[in-house]
Amino acid sequence: MRAMKILRYGERAVLLEVGAARVNDYAAAIERLDDHDIVSIVPAAETVLVQARHSSAIGGLSFRLETIEPLQRAEYVTDPVVIDARYDGEDLERVAVESGLGVDEVISAHSDVDYRVQFCGFSPGFAYLSGLDPLLQLPRRASPRTRVPAGSIAIAGPYTAVYPTASPGGWHLLGCTDAVLFDAHRFEEGRSPALLEPGQTVRFRPV
Repeated sequence: MRAMKILRYGERAVLLEVGAARVNDYAAAIERLDDHDIVSIVPAAETVLVQARHSSAIGGLSFRLETIEPLQRAEYVTDPVVIDARYDGEDLERVAVESGLGVDEVISAHSDVDYRVQFCGFSPGFAYLSGLDPLLQLPRRASPRTRVPAGSIAIAGPYTAVYPTASPGGWHLLGCTDAVLFDAHRFEEGRSPALLEPGQTVRFRPV
């Protein structure tokens, strides 16, 4: 197993290099610490950024993080978030050709998996979901679209995702969903505005 490496990141943060397979495990373990010196925890593709409240807390925080044990997935994962998916995307047939699968096989390969929210980025509510079938792990489109509709379900490289809002994008479009990935009004209700957060499990249900 890859050893964790802790790096100083600016005046008030440290960066934990943990590898893609353990990012959520470490992030969940750090969350469990409930450490008053920690302001935010930001998981990424292979790292976890931990921001401290004050620069003076970095030394002690780094020492505590050196001995932290990552959680096992079963210790923090809840029931999957189910997203209803209409597999009618513009790139569905092209993905079938490039993957060597039939259209129905592409749909099955994409929907028969429990994905993990690896990290969020690009735009509010955009979650990078890991666990994509290797046969569907295609490079991004050579020519990105200037506008991808909100709710588009797409794949690129090792990830699948849902576009929360209309935006440019170079991922392959498999379908769409009516699920709202980001809604600022949820914050007013005391909930996260993002439907998906790092560490969650996600499953697509064909409709």
